[in-house]
Amino acid sequence: MCGCGIGYNHVVAVHRAILWFRRDLRLGDHPALLAAGADGAEVVPVFVVDPAFAASGAPRLAHLHDCLAELDADLLERSGGGLVVLHGDPVEVIPRLAAELGADTVFVSRDYAPYGRRRDAAVAEALRANGRTLHGVGSPYAVTPGSVRKDDGDPYAVFTPFSKRWRQHGWDVPYESPGDVLLVGAGSDGIESDPLPERPDVDAELPPAGEQAALDRWRGFLHGALGDYADDRDRPALDGTSRLSPALKWGTVHPRTLLADLDASGAGSTAHTVFSSELAWREFYADVLFEQPRTAWENLNPKMDAMPVDTDAGARHRFDRWAAGETGFGIVDAGMRQLLATGWMHNRVRMIVASFLVKDLHLPWQWGADWFLRHLVDGDLASNNHGWQWAAGTGTDAAPYFRVFNPTLQEERYDPDGTYVEHWVPEPVEPMLDHKVERDDALRRLKSIQS
Repeated sequence: MCGCGIGYNHVVAVHRAILWFRRDLRLGDHPALLAAGADGAEVVPVFVVDPAFAASGAPRLAHLHDCLAELDADLLERSGGGLVVLHGDPVEVIPRLAAELGADTVFVSRDYAPYGRRRDAAVAEALRANGRTLHGVGSPYAVTPGSVRKDDGDPYAVFTPFSKRWRQHGWDVPYESPGDVLLVGAGSDGIESDPLPERPDVDAELPPAGEQAALDRWRGFLHGALGDYADDRDRPALDGTSRLSPALKWGTVHPRTLLADLDASGAGSTAHTVFSSELAWREFYADVLFEQPRTAWENLNPKMDAMPVDTDAGARHRFDRWAAGETGFGIVDAGMRQLLATGWMHNRVRMIVASFLVKDLHLPWQWGADWFLRHLVDGDLASNNHGWQWAAGTGTDAAPYFRVFNPTLQEERYDPDGTYVEHWVPEPVEPMLDHKVERDDALRRLKSIQS
């Protein structure tokens, strides 16, 4: 519940609307913010610290705290009033706040994840009971989940045709700056706020937070490493990727902004096409999860439910070695140690360590997905869990299960001079298994459910 609530020294005599921030912690390119103030209403910016956040990993929560602190500072600079922070169940907090403010409408960026959809439906119903409205405008995606369809109206289950139709669909240009939108936040007209959520203690060195940091990172990448992105993006020793996944997770930058800048700076180049394809993957996984919410933790392909996996005490011991970066395979161990130290892991290495857990250790992909969400600063349910299913061969991947990454060959190809591995794994570790033997076992297990 809210600790101190909202207080007033006088009767509210102005028209007010609420902007409820969630995964859109910025002021620029924000259609819900513009819609909230379009009719001249005073816009009260609010963030609710949901008890459901307790299930999130500490790096994500620490970065969320930092993003909120930056947003609060931006609001104070712009309007003299900060972000209104309330602790409690949004189904109770938001309707109560709307009643206290006399706000008829609560504006949000739509949420398409399973929990967000349930939460918003409940909040909308609670507001409706008192004659008020939850109004969704925009989303965290360039193309709204559910919008890209085959000619017969069915959703896509394979990335390549989805990405082609996604590009054909197109997206809006970035929205204008807030301009004359009147923001009235904490400290204004008696509006009180709870404190920001407590920042967890984390050992990981997290990236700079907030809208300006995201834009700075993007501009540096756009005019720098992007030129070699097509060649360097799979080299974990290089700073060859945008590192914007945490910013996209909390919406301190919108993918629409990135796509517009790509178009303006050289549409059609190989590097631009490859980078925009990575954004398309993010939107594809969001679309799959939107259509089939059960696939958050269940196999998209139910036939793979019969795949034998190990879950005994020995399996747990093997998992612990994987999680600690003590498998004896350099690029696997480097990735797992990078994750613990920074809250982030290079995407190529994510695929390698995921394949190792599923195909070499024969463990459930859900164990790895859960570990990632607990330690990744950019942990996103759709991208993370469907990425794991891609590695496990149980999801959207058009290739069958029998693709098994050889970690030694992957290291030779993507870290040829050993720079990445030597940085994170300075001491040699004896390999815990024979990859060829475990690959054969993985294929035997697959054959056992096909016969």
